[in-house]
Amino acid sequence: MNKVKITVLKTTLDKELAQEYGAKGLTPCPMLQKGQVFYADYAKPEGFCDEAWKAVYQYAFALSHGAGEGLFYYGDWIRKPGVAICSCNDGLRPVIFKLEATKEESVIDDTPVR
Repeated sequence: MNKVKITVLKTTLDKELAQEYGAKGLTPCPMLQKGQVFYADYAKPEGFCDEAWKAVYQYAFALSHGAGEGLFYYGDWIRKPGVAICSCNDGLRPVIFKLEATKEESVIDDTPVR
């Protein structure tokens, strides 16, 4: 299992939907910023949004286990092997991520509790 590099490509705000449904003063995601980088494998990186992790973890897991050697979805989605472009589930202010397979091996440092 290898680490996956997760880069925040951009934070967005759908102004039309935010105006109709959002709380007053809603802004793009306050937790993540363009350019932030995280490394993941089987576990959510420290400081990464819980909701965003739920949206991207299956891609991180797949890339960490070798899916980076080929293209996702029969080659009709992303043209670069080992890359996935994903977003969080916030319909008003989604954050867009680039996930990249790396050659850096993961180290499981959890101690089982018995």
